[in-house]
Amino acid sequence: MKIFNLLALAVILASCTPSVLKPLDKGAFETHEYRNVFVEAGYSPEEVETKVQEVFEEVFYGPDKVYFEVEDSLAYVSDIKNNDVRTEGMSYGMMVAVQMDRKDIFDRLFRWCKKYMQHQEGPMEGYFAWSCKIDGTRNAQGPASDGELYYVTALLFASNRWGDDTGIDYKKEAQYILDCAFAKDGSEGVNNFINTEHKLITFTPDRFGYRFTDPSYHIPAFYEVWARWADDGREDFWRECAERSREFLHLAVNDTTGLNPDMCGYDGKVFSFGGRRNGAANFRYDSWRVPMNIAMDYSWACKDIEWQRAYGEKVQNFFYGQGIDSFVDQYRVDGTLPSEEEILPAGGWTKVLRHSVGLVSTVAAASLMCEHEISREFIDALWNSENVPYEDGYFDAYYDGLLRLFAFMHLSGKYQIIFPE
Repeated sequence: MKIFNLLALAVILASCTPSVLKPLDKGAFETHEYRNVFVEAGYSPEEVETKVQEVFEEVFYGPDKVYFEVEDSLAYVSDIKNNDVRTEGMSYGMMVAVQMDRKDIFDRLFRWCKKYMQHQEGPMEGYFAWSCKIDGTRNAQGPASDGELYYVTALLFASNRWGDDTGIDYKKEAQYILDCAFAKDGSEGVNNFINTEHKLITFTPDRFGYRFTDPSYHIPAFYEVWARWADDGREDFWRECAERSREFLHLAVNDTTGLNPDMCGYDGKVFSFGGRRNGAANFRYDSWRVPMNIAMDYSWACKDIEWQRAYGEKVQNFFYGQGIDSFVDQYRVDGTLPSEEEILPAGGWTKVLRHSVGLVSTVAAASLMCEHEISREFIDALWNSENVPYEDGYFDAYYDGLLRLFAFMHLSGKYQIIFPE
């Protein structure tokens, strides 16, 4: 009986002991497998399922929601602090919806995009106006290239999950965006959102933004999706874009800190801008997304294993060294703090450096690539995080909220490649 009790105790203790964090050696394109890093870190599957659902509900339906249903069949995601609707948030919302198998949300969001954001004719045909008022009036006509990147991928996943005969021909809509992009040659001031010379995504597909890129727009795994399922005759081109993006990220990331600039040239070298873009050579709001994007590419493709593992631990080491509960949300890429002139204010608020939950989230997501022990502390920091107002009243339900949701989805294994049913 004593031996039995000892064995039972050993089983109980083993079940409560966190497992070793070990990155996968093969990507989900090959294995269809995903890690639940929270479970590996000691949380129960039931706790994780509940937590992810709570975070989703908070962003889409809670008191501080960013998702709003309007008219009979439309909806939008709003950047509340800026009181607008952005292609960034709309395409993120569509990606969340298809991952969560919420066709109702997906279709509502895309219908709003088609009605108010997408150009149906003219030089910008097929592209989406990057910012609108919540009534659909456009604040700007031009697109931001990351929106098109997410739209195409989310639409292809929707096609794979729900088919194309349920009210929206998702694949046709994705192909329309791509075909319209390739019909643009710059002659009317509008270019392909992919710089076809460099095979890298542009900041914006106009005369200004075609000259450089934004490292946070680089998600090589999305091009792998397009190569498999866009069926647009550009399979080899998309595979090369994926490889070029991986090579570009090597150039854009600082070798010591793991930080990258908000904007830079296609060679990874920084640009210098005046006005609002003064400081674009620094690690700022856009840059937060890079650790999570690289982690996604690692999880899905595993085609740059050695560099991505080293990067993941490097960037976590940097923020750990700054204080896991106190690192701020903007740095120069060498790890020093920006001058006041370089700080980018958010939503009209004063220039303040914060310990932002959005960055806490994306650095935690890098744990998909890491096996050092400090990853556990980042995972716990995300788990225990709350997206609530700061002492001065600043609150970002939108960007912080969506990045936090994405990170929970990644680390729970719920942000997946959606293969055809």
